[in-house]
Amino acid sequence: MERVNRIEALLSMLQTEPQDIFLNYSLGLEYVSNGNFSLAEEQFKKTLRFKPDYIPAFFHLGKLYEQNKNATEALNYYKRGLEFAKDQRNNKAINELSEAIFMLE
Repeated sequence: MERVNRIEALLSMLQTEPQDIFLNYSLGLEYVSNGNFSLAEEQFKKTLRFKPDYIPAFFHLGKLYEQNKNATEALNYYKRGLEFAKDQRNNKAINELSEAIFMLE
C-alpha cells in the first residue's frame, strides 16, 4: 500500500476512533516516513495527550527534534520517556532511551 494511501486509511479510521492510541501513533510514523515532520510532531504530541506515558511517542519526538538540530528538546523528550520506561520496567525502552541520551550529552 502506498504511503499516501496508508495516511488516508489511518485518517479514515481516526474519524471513527479519534482517541485510538495506536492509530494516532501510526499516523505520526507515516508522517515521518513521508517527510512531514511538523505533522508528525503534532501527531505524536496528540498521542501523548491521550496517553501521557506512551513511551514510543517520546522516543520519536526526541528523534524528530534531534533531526531538526534541537538537542535540548530532544533530550527533554528522551528523559521524560526514560522516566516512564523506568516506571513501567520496560528494559528495552530504558536501553534505547538511555543510548539516545548518551549520544546527545
